[in-house]
Amino acid sequence: MASDKFWANSTLEPKRQYRFILNLGGIEQWVVKKVSRPSFSISNAEHNYINHRFYYPGRIEWSTVAFTIVDPVDPDTTGILMKMLMASGYRFPTNKNGTRTISKAEAVAACGGQVFISMIGADGLDAEGVTAPEIEKWTLHNPWVEEVSMGDLDYSSDDMVEMEITLRYDWASYESLVNGATNTSSKALQNIPDKLFGPTG
Repeated sequence: MASDKFWANSTLEPKRQYRFILNLGGIEQWVVKKVSRPSFSISNAEHNYINHRFYYPGRIEWSTVAFTIVDPVDPDTTGILMKMLMASGYRFPTNKNGTRTISKAEAVAACGGQVFISMIGADGLDAEGVTAPEIEKWTLHNPWVEEVSMGDLDYSSDDMVEMEITLRYDWASYESLVNGATNTSSKALQNIPDKLFGPTG
């Protein structure tokens, strides 16, 4: 139960949007501007009975995760993304006998096998550049690049070139790292571990 003195407690700290790190194989962490957290939707089945209508939960679908990056000269993020595309199995149609295609295994491997989205505590980076302890961690399982928007060029703008990348994945697992536990008043949630790995439950 929440304390009546919530706003008077100086030790309570909310999660902030700017305290995050995206770990994706091949992409430098510091070029990432923003990323969406994993989200999901659950389908439903409808059953009609006389004058009543009932609904039952069905399959879960994990939504895509999108993130925005800038494109510095070095490292060349555009070049890295093109290398990831080639590593996924794509080949340009320069050879009429070429039959190579993209495979899921190679596309996932091009992303490093897993993608991690971590939120860090209020301490951020210390004087030596050491990252503060994580407070939550999302893991995208079997991720692959679904869509890339290379951004726009504009003579009237001084802005940096930005690119939008969309990831598709099979499922996401969540790990709470706040004091090793998550407090909840729901009896249905008390026996569920804070470290959730998806299909093992």
